[in-house]
Amino acid sequence: MSVFDKAKDKAEQVVGEVKEKLGQATDNRDLENAGKKDQVTGQVKESGHDLRDKAAGAVHDAQDRLSGRG
Repeated sequence: MSVFDKAKDKAEQVVGEVKEKLGQATDNRDLENAGKKDQVTGQVKESGHDLRDKAAGAVHDAQDRLSGRG
């Protein structure tokens, strides 16, 4: 995962946390729920990027083994 993608995913989670807390403080359920949604969305995206990177690494490792480099 690129550093930019990771930063975007983390930022989405942080914004979600802020929205959730602000929603709780102002008794605004819609804002609170939007914050929870943002947090989950950021976590899912981060997990997806991590899985993609692991798969790419596994493919690279397999290519190295098949070519005799690894």
